Amino acid sequence: MTKGNMDLFDSTALPEMRQDAPLAERMRPRTLDEFVGQEHLLGQGKLLRRLIEADQLTSLIFWGPPGSGKTTLARIIANATKAHFIFFSAILSGIKEIREIVKEAEEVRKYHGKPTILFVDEIHRFNKSQQDAFLPYVEKGIFTIIGATTENPSFEVIAPLLSRSKVLVLNPLTDGELAGILRQALADGERGLGSRQLSIDDDALAFMAGQAGGDARVALNTLETAARLAKNGVIGLDTAREAVQKKPLLYDKGGEEHYNVISAFIKSMRGSDPDGALYWLARMLEAGEDPLFILRRMVILASEDIGNADPRALQVAVAALQGFQLVGLPEGRIIMAQAVTYLASAPKSNASYLGIDAAMAEVRASGALPVPLHIRNAPTKLMKDLGYHKGYKYDHDYREGFAGQDHLPERLAGRTFYEPTERGYEKAIRERLAWLRQAGNDEER
Repeated sequence: MTKGNMDLFDSTALPEMRQDAPLAERMRPRTLDEFVGQEHLLGQGKLLRRLIEADQLTSLIFWGPPGSGKTTLARIIANATKAHFIFFSAILSGIKEIREIVKEAEEVRKYHGKPTILFVDEIHRFNKSQQDAFLPYVEKGIFTIIGATTENPSFEVIAPLLSRSKVLVLNPLTDGELAGILRQALADGERGLGSRQLSIDDDALAFMAGQAGGDARVALNTLETAARLAKNGVIGLDTAREAVQKKPLLYDKGGEEHYNVISAFIKSMRGSDPDGALYWLARMLEAGEDPLFILRRMVILASEDIGNADPRALQVAVAALQGFQLVGLPEGRIIMAQAVTYLASAPKSNASYLGIDAAMAEVRASGALPVPLHIRNAPTKLMKDLGYHKGYKYDHDYREGFAGQDHLPERLAGRTFYEPTERGYEKAIRERLAWLRQAGNDEER
């Protein structure tokens, strides 16, 4: 199997690529000079370029979105290195193949004096035990590992393997970089579309680059479709739009992008930015996120980040949740948008959130302090004889419905957990609490 995988990277095989292969595969860069993007890693004097040119690679993890060049870099390294290079797919392979690779690497070192580089594509698809299987051989230097992943290595790669590797982050390609790749594909007569002598309008080129989401593969696939649709050898904007159709959004509901987008959504509302909040809401709905998940987060935000600065915020959020359950999509998006814009525009306070956290921290620190006798319930004669309820002041019997008595355990008397802000309705609450505290002090005197 490993021999077959090696054929994929055989430098003599690449120029003989079938002409009916997809354009994205035919245009895959073969050298560092052909590679576009990732200047922070591959520019002159940068880390990865130095490692490749010196043929002194250490264990690496390439982390980046689809189409950013992870597998292409592996192919370039395979062609440039004097080491034995093995391609290993986490989708198609398992622990059995790891044993075969170890045997092959040991034989190559013994009989040819060559080190082995193992490229593991989509390493995040291996579970913990499968990743553990690599460790002894990486530690012994039997092979150097290069992993590629679209998922955050912090979550998807085991800590021991991560600590023995350097994580290199690949960025989505810019629109300018993608436009350059498309122009090259149109001009290349050997591997691209040059023999067809096509031309492309600037606005069509910009549209295709912008719609690719930083993914070179998507951009080239779109160009290939547009080339088939082109009339009179010209790719115009209408042709580009027809070729693009509707593209899927990058959004893995179980992965990092899910958390990135919901985080941006929450922070937009917290930051009183209704436009940003609507954009991230639209991103989630277009990507197929569960609307009830979004609405539950909005209910939480209404109390956590708005609270008593606008007590109606919680009512709006709960009403939106209930309203959506009545009508569903697509109309439910309107209910969600109304609630989102209200929450984003409302005055903000996290005083209730901070208050309960402070109270819970005190409970954990001081334990179950006794309830003061005067506010204990006294349903029996024995309890009354023991002083339960004695001295309790019924607040409604006093001016303003306030008796000014203490309700905290004696050890915590005077402790304040809730500190309202001066924003929105909470300003009025702050003023009232200040008055009540002063009235309580006057009553004591």
